[in-house]
Amino acid sequence: MTRRHWMNLLRTWGLGAGAATAAGSASVAAPAAPAAAPARSDRVQLSAAEWRQRLNAAQFDVLREEGTEPPHSSPLNAEKRAGTYQCAGCALPLFSSSAKYESGTGWPSFHTPLPQALGMRTDYKLLLPRTEYHCARCGGHQGHVFSDGPRPSGLRYCNNGVALRFVPEAA
Repeated sequence: MTRRHWMNLLRTWGLGAGAATAAGSASVAAPAAPAAAPARSDRVQLSAAEWRQRLNAAQFDVLREEGTEPPHSSPLNAEKRAGTYQCAGCALPLFSSSAKYESGTGWPSFHTPLPQALGMRTDYKLLLPRTEYHCARCGGHQGHVFSDGPRPSGLRYCNNGVALRFVPEAA
C-alpha cells in the first residue's frame, strides 16, 4: 500500500491534517514561508554518489534521507559564541546565533531563520502532519518547526545538529 493510500485511509477515519489541528497538535503550518523552497539561481543539485562524497554518514542520513540524530548528541547544543549556523551540505546561512535558544529538547533550536534560507513542506512520517523545513539551496533536511517557541516568532525550529555547520563571527 502506498503512502497516498494510507493518507486517504487516515483521512477517512478522521485522522488527517484536520484532526491534528482539532487535537491541538504542536506542529504548525508553514509559517510565512513558501510551501517549497524559493526559486534560486544558486541551487545545488548533486547525485546521491556526489552527496556521499561530500557528507559523512550521519550528515547524509539526515540531510539526504531525512533521518534524525539522537537528542543531546550534537556539540552545537552547547555553542554560545556569536556567529552563523550554515547548512552542512552547501554552506547556505540558515540561522543567526542571536536566534538560538535552549529549548530543552536535545536539539539546537532557533526562533527565527534568516530570510530566504528555508523551504517548508508537510511531513506525515509519524502519521500526524508536521512541518518539515529544509535548506532552500540544496534541499537538505534540517528539522521540524513547532508553535511552542519564544518571542518574537513563537516558533521553535528544532534542527538536527549534524545538518549544521557553525561559523564564528570574526573577532
